[in-house]
Amino acid sequence: MNRSINDLTIGSPVRKILLFTLPLLAGNLFQQLYNMVDMMIVGTTINTNALAAVGATGSVSFLVIGFAQGLTAGFSVITAQHYGAGEEEKVRRSVAVSLVLSVACAVFITVLSILIAAPLLRIMQTPQDIFEDALSYLSVVCLGTTATVFFNLFSSILRALGDSRTPLLFLIIACLLNIGLDFAFILGLSMGVAGAAWATILSQLVSALLCLFYSIKKFPILRLKRADFQITRSLVSQHLSIGVAMGLQSSMTTISVLIFQVAVNQLGMVSVKAYSAAAKICQLALQPMSSLGITMATYSAQNFGAQKIKRIRTGVRQGAFIAIAFALAGCLLVHLAGRSLIGLFGIGSVRAFWLCPADGGWRFRW
Repeated sequence: MNRSINDLTIGSPVRKILLFTLPLLAGNLFQQLYNMVDMMIVGTTINTNALAAVGATGSVSFLVIGFAQGLTAGFSVITAQHYGAGEEEKVRRSVAVSLVLSVACAVFITVLSILIAAPLLRIMQTPQDIFEDALSYLSVVCLGTTATVFFNLFSSILRALGDSRTPLLFLIIACLLNIGLDFAFILGLSMGVAGAAWATILSQLVSALLCLFYSIKKFPILRLKRADFQITRSLVSQHLSIGVAMGLQSSMTTISVLIFQVAVNQLGMVSVKAYSAAAKICQLALQPMSSLGITMATYSAQNFGAQKIKRIRTGVRQGAFIAIAFALAGCLLVHLAGRSLIGLFGIGSVRAFWLCPADGGWRFRW
């Protein structure tokens, strides 16, 4: 392995940040396409109520998925620190601890999410017309949490070693597989919205397995031995302290979305359909900033391990300017192409994608 290609502790900081972020951004966009494609296909092949059902679960799904992403990204921060310091044995032990903790967390998240799925949809005042479809979709998503956790874990480990391109390749494969399975399950097997959820979960499982096999084959440092699984309390505490914090950070942003979803659900089916489609467009626009955040976590971790504190400061300053440019590009995308993108969801004349003040309150404008 040519370490210089993956090493974020050498070379121009801004160049390394951009080269690492762009594949990561493309990968995050494809990951967003999972649920977006589900919505598009169910909206055009079933009906717009099915689209609303899938969209109504979006905030709940991301509460689970966001925590899994943050948790595994946090674990990989420790891995990246040891990789930056050139401590191969500690890299393997960090990966081993991450695997064990991910199994435990996946089981816990799966059981908890399945138990609270129905009560949470009721608390959110999900319209009765779409409640059963929404619960069906969400239950399958929760059941497949393990696939989500391990795909994000293996992707995060590869990124900790400086490889942000390979997870992109596997995401593209999984996204194409997801589209094919969507049509097979929804049209061929008449599984309805549950079929879309199963397509997503199976696609992520394929991605996770591809990442695992690739990691073992291409990175000798990741070929774990029994001795690497000597897990201590300090190692567990070290990984959980960062992993849980990053997981909660990802989830906290979703809580506000959940509250907003409750308000939207009270406005009726038209608003739910409009908001569901619009939210996906906005999430796409936000992905550059999210991707840059993951890049900076890996960049800072590797350089912290290498004790290059001045380089971290330089990278953070340059990363801030990149973030501003990404934010402006996202705003232009939403405002210039928003209406055309909304039409992809098959919701006909519904073109709502922003809120505006009206009659002393707020309502959707379309």
